[in-house]
Amino acid sequence: MSESKKTVGIIGASGYGGVQLVRLLLEHPQVDIVYLGGDSSAGKQFATLYPHLAHCVDLGIEEIDIDKVAARCEIVFLGLPNGLACQMASALVEKGCKVLDLSADYRFQDLNTYTNWYKKERNDGAIAATAVYGLPELYRDKIARSQLIGCPGCYCTASLLALSPLLKQGLILPETAIIDAKSGTSGGGRQAKTNLLLAEADNTLCAYGVASHRHTPEIEQICSSLARQEVKVQFTPHLIPMVRGILATVYATLRDPGLVREDLLTIYSAFYRSSPFVKILPNGIYPQTKWACGTNLCYIGVEVDSRTDRVIVMSAIDNLIKGQAGQAVQCLNLMMGWEETLGLPKLSFYP
Repeated sequence: MSESKKTVGIIGASGYGGVQLVRLLLEHPQVDIVYLGGDSSAGKQFATLYPHLAHCVDLGIEEIDIDKVAARCEIVFLGLPNGLACQMASALVEKGCKVLDLSADYRFQDLNTYTNWYKKERNDGAIAATAVYGLPELYRDKIARSQLIGCPGCYCTASLLALSPLLKQGLILPETAIIDAKSGTSGGGRQAKTNLLLAEADNTLCAYGVASHRHTPEIEQICSSLARQEVKVQFTPHLIPMVRGILATVYATLRDPGLVREDLLTIYSAFYRSSPFVKILPNGIYPQTKWACGTNLCYIGVEVDSRTDRVIVMSAIDNLIKGQAGQAVQCLNLMMGWEETLGLPKLSFYP
């Protein structure tokens, strides 16, 4: 191991988020993976779970021991189900680790909101108050100064990148925002679930979590901050028969009906001018999930319907990369003072 490289551990390494982190960090020039941890998979070789990585990963999955993790790792990624990271993060931070949580545990400023939606009481309010929401395009400077990051949900990333310029610049009536989003089946994780079986999910399209999806309060929290007023959005997710990708289509009523598509493209391009992973598409070009597959990019297309005075913004990402593991690595780069794009893919698996 190179003396200059930072040591990294991944707790919850056996899931889809974990294997994406392993893949990205193996090719990151500034880190070495020294620990993989899990619960049900403890004692197994990582290559047993993912044989296609056997030629480059010879680590076993160990039981989760926070003292051992902190002793060996300078950076720890938590890829655990909701409600578990909050039992570990405080101790890791206190021991000097930089922690990036991929679950919902550190995404909320108000833990009462978390408890209402995730049905878990919390006693880690002090450390939770120090967490920064890990969307670099909005909170780059805060992420760079933080030791604990709550990485956004995949639906939230796609939706917020579409909505942020509109809310920040006061271009829409916030109460009119509607998000229609569609996700590939990998968003449901690697556990066996009937609705994700090929026979169930293929050749069909369905909505779920209607008016009750847990990403709703997360989206509303950031929207309210951007708009400087309480914002409620209508968010409806759909399961689509593909493995990777999210397409979020956002509708809202313009405050100024005189705005045209070219105006909004100029505004979006300026808003994201320092964001290397956000690509604003030219007139009349709308994003496809395939373009983002395997990358940390977000493609955004903008349209205006002068007949209804609505703006329509389409946002496409890879839910496992920009919507999960890649965004966490992007945050790590900022935390460490490295180039933001370091070790992150920009070329898709096209076609």
